Amino acid sequence: MSSFFRGRHFITCQDYTRDEIDVFLDVARELKLKFAHDEPTPWLLYKTVFMIFYDSSTRTRNSIEAGITQLGGHAHFLTPDKLQLSHGETPEDTAEVLSRLGHAIAIRACEYGKGNEYLRRTAARSRVPVLNLQDDVYHPMQVLADIMTIRERFGTDLHGVKVGISWAYAESHLKPLSVPQSQILLFARYGMDITLAYPEKFDLSPEIMAQARENAAHHGGKITVTHDMDEAFDKADVVIPKNWGGFFAASTPEGIVAETKKHRDWICDERRMKLTRRHAIYMHALPADRGKEVTDAVIDGPQSVVYDEAENRLHTAKAVMALTMGGRP
Repeated sequence: MSSFFRGRHFITCQDYTRDEIDVFLDVARELKLKFAHDEPTPWLLYKTVFMIFYDSSTRTRNSIEAGITQLGGHAHFLTPDKLQLSHGETPEDTAEVLSRLGHAIAIRACEYGKGNEYLRRTAARSRVPVLNLQDDVYHPMQVLADIMTIRERFGTDLHGVKVGISWAYAESHLKPLSVPQSQILLFARYGMDITLAYPEKFDLSPEIMAQARENAAHHGGKITVTHDMDEAFDKADVVIPKNWGGFFAASTPEGIVAETKKHRDWICDERRMKLTRRHAIYMHALPADRGKEVTDAVIDGPQSVVYDEAENRLHTAKAVMALTMGGRP
């Protein structure tokens, strides 16, 4: 296993070359095949990853915890109330201590305007890799699983594959921008034809949009922005309709919710799926707000690959840990 990954932080896929991303995906595929054949992969024997979760999680926590166990190591699940973080300990001090006790620090911190900064401060003082389990800007673990799932359906050459990334209505909470932002950044680097749809005022970060356009220009991709959800579905090979918070729509949570409620018709339903190509797939990072983001007929239908996508979170997480935490014995 290539040693040039060892010890590197995994905060955004932007920090890795296309060739390096392909290595992650190749290792994930190998691990998936071994998992299917029940072959042991003790590549990180006796190694420890500390997981710090500021936010709730199903797929992320369990993909890391199950993944490190299957690689022969162990995970510590930590929350701020169980650490001295709740008493004001700085990310620098936490990093200094935990990086002397184990082999990686994995963090989920999604609060808008604070999460990525927290990860960066931790990484600056950590002696071991800091792994981003989602912050307010990036969700690299999710987008690796997304690209793996798309490659399983469309092959490794994704140039020209048309993907519709769309905002969708939801009420549960103000969801981070990190999933669609990570998708447009990485998909553009694979030369994909991206249509990004959202209601007016529900923009993504201008800095991320500028980076994504640079990625597209360099790799032969395309990014089109529209305020019509149907355009994202029209003749698409892949559709990913998902809610994100309107952090540029209003300055308060109440204001964002009020703006969100104006767009209840932004739902992925059977009519919109008929706009896609016959072979098109429906994806979602989960959990989906059923009846709001998507109808049951779509998410439980034949075009849905959401559970394949969720399973791939395990294999890509294992690949990231295996490569950054020390590699195969």
